[in-house]
Amino acid sequence: MKQAILPPASAKPIAPYTPAILQNGTLYLSGQIALDAQGQLHMEDIATETRQVMSNLGALLQAAGMGYEHLVKVTILLSDMSHYAAVNEVYGSYFSEVPPAREAYAVKG
Repeated sequence: MKQAILPPASAKPIAPYTPAILQNGTLYLSGQIALDAQGQLHMEDIATETRQVMSNLGALLQAAGMGYEHLVKVTILLSDMSHYAAVNEVYGSYFSEVPPAREAYAVKG
């Protein structure tokens, strides 16, 4: 049976989705934006935005009894590839050993 993972100190979803679902020991994470627990977007710069997204992921992982070391695959969507190095610098600081498999690409809407 699937279990919704909703950290108590996080913003409510802004659309009809569940931030994370735990089923049969596997955690499925929805995409994250830089929205803090008070519902404020943090888009001052790409490093701040990345830290907030990673904090959101950390809260979901912790609520499921896991940590960053449990991530297996990550997809990063960038608005511009010029942010790639700054995102990598922040993102990489969350992994002390083997980082998850990953893809990163730019999208425009």
